[in-house]
Amino acid sequence: MTNRRLTSHLSIPTLAALVFLASTPALAQKTIPPAKAAVSPLEMAAKKLDDTTYVKVTYNSPRIQDPKTGQKRVIFGKLVPYGEVWRLGANAATELTTTGDIELAGQRLPAGTYSLYTIPQADKWTLIVSKDVGQWGAYKYNKDLDVLRVDVPAKKSADTYEAFTIAFDDKGTALNFSWENTQASVPVRPAKKG
Repeated sequence: MTNRRLTSHLSIPTLAALVFLASTPALAQKTIPPAKAAVSPLEMAAKKLDDTTYVKVTYNSPRIQDPKTGQKRVIFGKLVPYGEVWRLGANAATELTTTGDIELAGQRLPAGTYSLYTIPQADKWTLIVSKDVGQWGAYKYNKDLDVLRVDVPAKKSADTYEAFTIAFDDKGTALNFSWENTQASVPVRPAKKG
């Protein structure tokens, strides 16, 4: 009986106000969608080569599938032309940082941060290490800022890499660049002391 009396004494506007106040927190909540996945996401390959030498490569990883049309693209020789400087990925130029001196294909590279580019050919790539960091693509590439260049063989892979991938081999003795059915590999090791 007591509940009936209380309810009968509350006016309709008062009841409406109570219902509104009780539901306000629920109305204030909203769903926040996840961030849109990047077309060419930022990736990293890293390896500790010895007690003092840590090497990290930061790059953007494009895909074979065209992000606009969804169609499969021909990568090497078409999207990435042979004989031209390529940023070794997408968006910003790829960067390599090493905490100690290393050797790339037998050539010494002092500790520091560098941009990586390549000039791909069907059977070999010329890997370019530049001291000009923070570049967008290869649009302002300047040969005068090269620290070193090494030629490395390119081969056809039995596997198809949908995403452009940079990775150290399990032993940390090579840095591999793989995309589509192509793989290039550069020997890497800590530089000899002295």
